[in-house]
Amino acid sequence: SASATNSRGPAMEPDDLKTAWQSLETRMARSDAIQLALLRDTRLVRAKAQLRPLKIGQWLQAALGLGLIVLGVACWTRNIDITGLFVAGIAIHAFGVLTIIGAAATLVLAGRIDYAAPVLQIQRQLAALLRVYALNAALCGAPWWIMWLPVVVAFAGLGNAQTTSATPAWIVWNLAIGGVGLAATWGYAWRNRARVHARPDGPINCADGADGIRRSQRLLDEIAAFEAG
Repeated sequence: SASATNSRGPAMEPDDLKTAWQSLETRMARSDAIQLALLRDTRLVRAKAQLRPLKIGQWLQAALGLGLIVLGVACWTRNIDITGLFVAGIAIHAFGVLTIIGAAATLVLAGRIDYAAPVLQIQRQLAALLRVYALNAALCGAPWWIMWLPVVVAFAGLGNAQTTSATPAWIVWNLAIGGVGLAATWGYAWRNRARVHARPDGPINCADGADGIRRSQRLLDEIAAFEAG
């Protein structure tokens, strides 16, 4: 039996075995930490890049809002005695202010995302950004079903176009069609929002312009899953 033992090599003492396991666990922990750091760095860079188109779009929205304010003020200040043009100018002026506020709120939240923070905190910041963006789209995007009409009227008002007391039939018809379109758009957005809440992990395409935010959220979910695993 002694010769058999010698042929297998010296047996490890319990302390040596414990030390070997501890060394192995340390190396595995170090390897996991390195993999997590690499995963976090690459995913966060991609998540940040996903929001760049959103930011560009919001800057364009702010520029549009400024243009609407200029148009609205020019219209209502020149047509104080013409009710239709005055109301159209005021409506465009107010909508321009709302458009800038919506863009500014979205840009502020997007700019405040701290990619050096814990993943859970970043996920909360992205969720808040998504909510504000959805509200922005509902209040500043969907109303264009109707708001293009006051814009057309306002441009006509800049030339002091002759108006009558009666509302032209084409305006009435377009307001009706625009109202239906606006209601349908809001209903579609509400339905998709309900589907997302019902299947938060499912591949739902809402087609609401927030794809970049949702892609960022999925990248953060990958990091969270690796940390939890």
